[in-house]
Amino acid sequence: MNIIDMLQSLWESTGIRQGTQWENWVMILVSFVLFYLAIARKFEPLLLLPIAFGMLMVNIPGASDVLFFKGYSPENHTLPSGETGGLFYYLYQGVDKVIYPPLIFLGIGAMTDFGPLISNPKSLIIGAGAQLGIFITFFGAVLLGFKGAVAASIAIIGGADGPTAIYLNQQLSQMYPQLGVGNFLPAIAIAAYSYMALIPAIQPPLMRLLTTKKERSIRMEQLRPVSKREKIIFPIVVVCLVALILPQALPLIGCLMLGNLLKESTVTERLAKTASNELINIVTIILGLMVGAKAIGPTFLKLETLKIIALGLTAFCFGTVGGILVAKLMNVISGGKINPLIGSAGVSAVPMAARVSQKEGQKYDPDNYLLMHAMGPNVAGVIGSAVAAGVLLAIPW
Repeated sequence: MNIIDMLQSLWESTGIRQGTQWENWVMILVSFVLFYLAIARKFEPLLLLPIAFGMLMVNIPGASDVLFFKGYSPENHTLPSGETGGLFYYLYQGVDKVIYPPLIFLGIGAMTDFGPLISNPKSLIIGAGAQLGIFITFFGAVLLGFKGAVAASIAIIGGADGPTAIYLNQQLSQMYPQLGVGNFLPAIAIAAYSYMALIPAIQPPLMRLLTTKKERSIRMEQLRPVSKREKIIFPIVVVCLVALILPQALPLIGCLMLGNLLKESTVTERLAKTASNELINIVTIILGLMVGAKAIGPTFLKLETLKIIALGLTAFCFGTVGGILVAKLMNVISGGKINPLIGSAGVSAVPMAARVSQKEGQKYDPDNYLLMHAMGPNVAGVIGSAVAAGVLLAIPW
């Protein structure tokens, strides 16, 4: 091959020569917006930054052929016989085989203190109320024309839990391959993680709308101390109950509680440290990168995606509303002892939602400390979203 042919071959392989569709350029611009939100505004940077980078990489002309395999598209992710996949093809197997979400839950469990929930079990009721967003959104998705399994996959966005959304989508995709549930994963995952990042902007207006100044100023009694024995028994009991009642939720709940037991037992400190640091950090990078890498312009920019984005916002709003309304009711029943602001923390975004409750409460009473009270509903929301996913998996669609 002479020098001219070599240069011609090199030119033909460049992204400039291959060209791209306008949708890819739009997604590249969207990735820049996510970079801004992650870096400049610090909105969930651990999640948004890998997602944005994956989105940027895969929409560069010709990149998907290198990162996945030649001829790849989100609808066709089966490696042709005799072909060798690229880096993203093999990394994506952890999403496709539903491996990454339970590992994320393992790390979350190792970082979570269930003490506030154990100290105040009534927090479970608030966490359950915050799942209202899931079921409201399900019926909304059905009304917008989505089929049952797809509507269920969209509805879980209301749990404010990205790993759970990915887990449910991929499980339903394997159970009902004819419905193409997996094709909606990029929109669902990006909506879930983006709205999680925007919780500090979404929740406060709803909190102020649904509560009075007097309610927002309520000081709650200090939580009772929780013994080490209680903290050790709790994850074991939860796993046994879930396994007996709703085994579909066991992969998520089981890993969550294993991580927590590693932490609370104090005899596996090295394992707890690994789960809460190295493991969850590695999996978060890969999972975020793979979610972004599925957002390829021509398949992502569709009317269904816009519907999912709108439904995701609806889900978060109704989840917040459900938690606050349940907390208001509990406040009335308790004779004014519960600050309804902690109800907004019933969504699963730990610990961001609890911090929002704390920050909002201190606007009206700088010496009011709601954080630990809000952590009860917050960790209850983690359990609640996983249980809701199990319920949606148990229903035959």
